[in-house]
Amino acid sequence: MKCDDVRVALSARLDGEDSQAPAAALEAHTLACSGCRSWLARAERVTRLTRLQAVDVPDLTAAVLAAVAADRAAARDDAAAAVRARRQVLRVAVAVAAVAQLAIALPILLAGFGVEADPHTSREMASFDAALAVGFALAAWRPERARAFLPVALVLAVCLAGTSAVDVARSSTALVHELGHLAAVVQAGLLWALGRVSGEPPRRLPTALAPGRG
Repeated sequence: MKCDDVRVALSARLDGEDSQAPAAALEAHTLACSGCRSWLARAERVTRLTRLQAVDVPDLTAAVLAAVAADRAAARDDAAAAVRARRQVLRVAVAVAAVAQLAIALPILLAGFGVEADPHTSREMASFDAALAVGFALAAWRPERARAFLPVALVLAVCLAGTSAVDVARSSTALVHELGHLAAVVQAGLLWALGRVSGEPPRRLPTALAPGRG
């Protein structure tokens, strides 16, 4: 075998390819030929250095953390927008309930309109309804304070529902006359929902970790 053929075969073997030559013949030639033996030593050294050389990989840590932070920020913004939308709807609903209750109470309070018997008691109840309507209006205006009015609304709803059920069961009043008390239950539910979405915002989590830290 000629030196050029031997070196081609040795190069193929170093690359993990088929040398197309008997291994015994290549070993015999390199043992007898100092030039091919020296060439093989240099080729093995170059091949080893090439395989052990570190590959320069770009550091994508900052880019990945920035993308994660952007996704988290977008998710937080979407959640905050949904909460604001629900709170606005509830504020309007509570305000409408307050206006409706006040519109019913004021004519009785000021002129006794619609009072057939016991005007004094009717005006006292109308005064309470007007005060409650003002509380609902304040809750709609400052929803973060809705929880402060909630116990009053809940107690009123429970008492009216309980007493109405007892009176209907005893036939002291007709069911149709007590349906109006459902408004108090609805108002209490609206106020509870408004207070729930208007509580303190959750603590913000770190948007990203510093590169190189766990």
